[in-house]
Amino acid sequence: MPLLLTMTALGFSGYAALLPVAPLWAVRGGADTVGAGLVNGVLMLFTVLTQLFVPGALRRWGWAPVLVTGMLLLGLPALAHGLSDALGPTLALSAVRGLGFGVLTVSGSALVAELVEPQHRGKAIGAYGLAIAGPQVLFLSAGPWIAEQLGFWAVFAVAALPAAAALPAVGLARMLDHVPAKQGRAPYRRLLRPMALLTGVTLAGGALITFMAQMSSSAGLTALALLLMSVIAALARWRIGALSDRHGPSRFIWPLVLLTAVGMAVLAWAVRDPEATAAWALLAGAAMVGVSYGGLQNLTLVVTFHAVSRPHYGPASAVWNIGFDIGTGLGAVVVGMVAAGTSFSTALLIAGAISLLTLPLALRR
Repeated sequence: MPLLLTMTALGFSGYAALLPVAPLWAVRGGADTVGAGLVNGVLMLFTVLTQLFVPGALRRWGWAPVLVTGMLLLGLPALAHGLSDALGPTLALSAVRGLGFGVLTVSGSALVAELVEPQHRGKAIGAYGLAIAGPQVLFLSAGPWIAEQLGFWAVFAVAALPAAAALPAVGLARMLDHVPAKQGRAPYRRLLRPMALLTGVTLAGGALITFMAQMSSSAGLTALALLLMSVIAALARWRIGALSDRHGPSRFIWPLVLLTAVGMAVLAWAVRDPEATAAWALLAGAAMVGVSYGGLQNLTLVVTFHAVSRPHYGPASAVWNIGFDIGTGLGAVVVGMVAAGTSFSTALLIAGAISLLTLPLALRR
């Protein structure tokens, strides 16, 4: 677990640093709102496409080649961003980084299931979630500020950290002797419910991460709101794991779906005036979405692994991560397109309504 958590923290540092900054870099190069939304949309598209093939790649080549290749693909292209702020090269580099991020996400969550027994899996997912959330707490909120104060190159350097994660990846791979052989078809129908629930909340989170800096009238307020959302999401993902182990995940899912919709409505009200963001409402809405964003990540992953046996941990991890990244990508693209034609306030209300559509799934046991 220490090697897995180290690899995860370095990998997600690179991912989180560029998530809010790469769209700003494209805007500096002349991209409009739609173009800015496409930057993270392309990242998530190639992440999802890669995730489909990671379980098969692990069976064919083993842990070490797949993990090391993924870390290098995620980290090294970040340095090339500084060569051009044009939209085309920015999208191309996002695509390459998406290949690496697809490897990191599927292999990381599958390794949690491999390393930890089911009765303690909620706590282990909580620890894994902290390794993911720690970098996001730091870099999602501070990334735009670092770019503004120190320059974009400082962010690109941080975004190259996943390349260093190749070292713990090699150490972790040497300790693993189990690469599951394919045994029949994974029960994908059982996995659709947690995947859809996760997609609903990550659509909201992806929209906020991508556009918070553009829809807020204050850079300081943007940083504070993203920091608050990230910290609360990390705490929720960590603490709800023990509750899930004790009481089961289902009773906590539907209240968090409702909280997502309420939080997005509050945020929509906060940004209704582009020149004067309502600070208290922005922070309150970010906190609400933070609770559901972190909590549902843990709970849906627990439900996902409960639904399958060990030979299918890889495909189950892929399905869960695809739900996460489809939501994040749709949040960036859909909200960008709606905001370009109407306003960010309207776009956030629509994103909240989409999240609310998953409530019937949340009420099912």
